[in-house]
Amino acid sequence: MPRKPFVPGAALVVAAALAAGLTACTGGSGSDGEEGDAKSGGTSTSSQAAEPGRYQTLPEACGLPARGSLRGMLPGDGQQLSRDEAKKIYDGQPDITYDTDRRVGCHWTRETTAGTRHLSLDIQRVVSYNAAVSDDSKAQGIYDTKAVDAKIPSGGNGSPSPVTPSPSATKDTSKDKTGDKGKGTGTTTNSSTDKEKAPSGSPSGSSAPATDPSADPSAGLSDSTAPRVLDDLGDAAFLNDKLVTADSGVHRDVTVVFRTSNVIVTLTYDQWSTDKTMLPESQELQDKARSLAGELSESLSE
Repeated sequence: MPRKPFVPGAALVVAAALAAGLTACTGGSGSDGEEGDAKSGGTSTSSQAAEPGRYQTLPEACGLPARGSLRGMLPGDGQQLSRDEAKKIYDGQPDITYDTDRRVGCHWTRETTAGTRHLSLDIQRVVSYNAAVSDDSKAQGIYDTKAVDAKIPSGGNGSPSPVTPSPSATKDTSKDKTGDKGKGTGTTTNSSTDKEKAPSGSPSGSSAPATDPSADPSAGLSDSTAPRVLDDLGDAAFLNDKLVTADSGVHRDVTVVFRTSNVIVTLTYDQWSTDKTMLPESQELQDKARSLAGELSESLSE
């Protein structure tokens, strides 16, 4: 049987076709590899995003303080409360908020013949929508702003404010609410005749008669009671203390602000007196406010 003639050109064509096929397969593998790298790179970028804060929700604010703590902070003048009266006072009034996973609050009031005490609690959960900024860092920035606005001296756990608090009293510019705090009805007045300075008292802010109505009401604050950074509360904390005189009386406002992870807690505790010569005690109010702040910090950490 005669052999078919060998044609070199045909062999070259076949070889070229095989080579092209192998190249196409190799190119496809390379494309898949590049796509995988892109996904991997995206995953790597995502993994480098700032971590979320510890808290993804918030507790019910009115139920956080222990009933015993509330009794101590809202004392009476010897009057006996009925069950309904006690429930109304100690259950508190929740603040109206639009998203209870982002902000909650509660306030309590007890009126007596000697004056009125108010306690309010505001809890804010901070969320950063910037992948490069963590929730905790965002919360720290908000806390820092509060410290600067309150003119808290820098120090301790690193409050950034370089401003030393002014020793002069603060004029009462709070908005009107129902009633009159000074008369035991639970309201801050906004009178244009409010004085900028209250009568001076004893160094601890005790109820001693004032001898000079124009004296500096904050001059008696010692290092232990002056506005300051708190080193033993949460991740960052400060305390502010202000004595304010209004037409309806004199009141002392103690505020404790602390941050724990991405949550900022603001606790405000004040006492009103209709007698301007009887100043609310700074040490007592501060001790009770700090004690409750520590209690709240532990509850949030559980």
